[in-house]
Order: sequence, then C-alpha cells, then structure tokens
Amino acid sequence: MPPTFNFDDPISQYARTDVTTLNQDMTVQEAFAVIRRKGVGEKIIYFYVVNAENQLAGVLPTRRLLTAEPEAKIADLMVTRVVSIPANATMLDACEQFVLYRYLAYPVLDAQRHVVGVVDVGLFTEQVFNLNEVQRVDDLFETLGFRISQLRRGDILGAWRLRFPWVLATVASGTLCALLVSCYEVTLGKSLVLAFFLTLVLGLGESVAVQSMTVTIHALRHQAPTWSWYWYELRRELATAVLLGLGSALTVIAVVLAWKGVWLPALSMGLSILSALVAACFFGLSIPALFHTLRLDPKIASGPITLAVTDLTTVFLYFATARLLLG
Repeated sequence: MPPTFNFDDPISQYARTDVTTLNQDMTVQEAFAVIRRKGVGEKIIYFYVVNAENQLAGVLPTRRLLTAEPEAKIADLMVTRVVSIPANATMLDACEQFVLYRYLAYPVLDAQRHVVGVVDVGLFTEQVFNLNEVQRVDDLFETLGFRISQLRRGDILGAWRLRFPWVLATVASGTLCALLVSCYEVTLGKSLVLAFFLTLVLGLGESVAVQSMTVTIHALRHQAPTWSWYWYELRRELATAVLLGLGSALTVIAVVLAWKGVWLPALSMGLSILSALVAACFFGLSIPALFHTLRLDPKIASGPITLAVTDLTTVFLYFATARLLLG
C-alpha cells in the first residue's frame, strides 16, 4: 500500500535507499558479482551507473544487463541521458516527472549528483495520475502569479488578497507603458500606422516571453542554475529568438506594405519586433533563473514581473526605433 503523503513533502522523505549502483568501468560479469554481493533491494527496475567520483553517469535497464555479453563494459551499455529528481524537490515535482516522462523510476540526486535514493511508480496511487489535467491548470495560474489550490482553500477576501497584487502589477506596468508612449507623441504623429500595430507587437513580445519562461521554469525543476547552464540556455534562446523575430518581422513588414505601402514605418516595425523578441527571450530566461537563485519560487513571482519588464522594453524599442528612422 503506497504511503500517504502531502504534495509539499520533500521527495527525499519517501525515496528508497536500497539502491545498488554500478561503476561505469565494470564489465557485465563484475556487475553481476556486485549485485549478488549487495543484493538488489525491494524492486528491480533500473540499475544506476556512477563514475569514479560516485556521481551519476547513466542508467542501465535490467533487460539490457541480462542480455549482454559477460565481457561487455557497463559504460558501453548504459544510457547516458538520465532524467533525475533533485533531493530538494517536492512530491508534487516528482509527480510531474512521472506524468511527463512516464518512466517507472527516477534516481534522487544531491547537489553533487550522488545517488541518495530512488522513487518508483509504486509510490503513487492511480489518483495521482489523474492530476495531469489539473496540473496543467495549476501551471497556467502559477504563471499568472498564484496557485489555484490557494484559491480553492480561501474565501472571497482571501482570493482577492492573492490575486490583487498581481493585477496591480499589471496596472502599474500598463500605466508605465502609457507614460512611455506619451514621450513619443511627435513620432506617433508622423506615422499613425504605428499605433495600429502596437498591440500586435506587445502581444508578440509577451507570447515569446511566456514561452521562454515556461521552458526555463520546467528546466529549473531538475537543474540548479549555474553560469555554464545559463550561458548555454541563453545562446540557445537567443538563436531561437532571432529566428522567431525574423519570421515575425518579415510577415509584419509584408502586411504593412500591402496595406499602407509605407516603407520606413514598415522597416521600423520589423526591426523593433526583431529586437523586442530577442529581449523577451532574454527576460523569459533570466528572470526565473534569478528568482530561483534567490531561493524564491520562480513559478509564482516571475510571471507578472517578466511580462511587465517585457512590455516596457517592447514599447521602448518600438518607438525608439521609429524615432530613429522617422526623425
């Protein structure tokens, strides 16, 4: 019978510690000797392979081990791409892993990537997997700034207290955007077509920021932010942003030319869209990573802030580019 748990409980509290790890330099014959000596614990699902520093290096499915030649090296048989769960994760994080990847078990790793335990599908009841659709709704609400479970538990006044700060943040960012637009009245007067496409450009920036933020928040569930991780993800996000920006910019330029036939405003919009989407990807990656580094919940706090910063930056780039080209 699976244990009763709360979703806020740490996964390390429920992880099995009867894990037999294998060294990647072993042969299959040597691995069997270790298994016979140490045992295999309560269940056999996967064998986890470690390097000389006892850090997780791969996973070896039982079937692959049993069918291999005795002289074969474990390093040649293991799968190096391993989905793991950090020891500081919660039961809810672990549940999301099972729902998302559908593996039978996951190793639980400490900060040094040492295997401290394993959790398997038997830990969860069938009801846990019915949370798939519920969790999608929760993720949406968390992006906006609060957990839906908090609303279910609270009264009307409590729901207002949870939601109003983030609504207020949106009002504040919208007011700042309006003040920023007022600084470019002269530029706007030179080409009224700029006003027609402002909401489109804002929508593009917010859409790309949310996409980058969602990918980053998911990655941060399984990866502590480091400089090497950040620079790798930043290069990838910026490359994606450039492609998205070019495609969107060329499309908008074509629409403006076909509709109004004005070259400079069309070029201005295209350049501002390209730069705004690059900025949106940057904020969508950097703000959640910063919140995670500061030990704040990136799912709760980064959504409204990322969107507010993206909106302000988009408005500034949109009109600054127009002023530069239109005079």
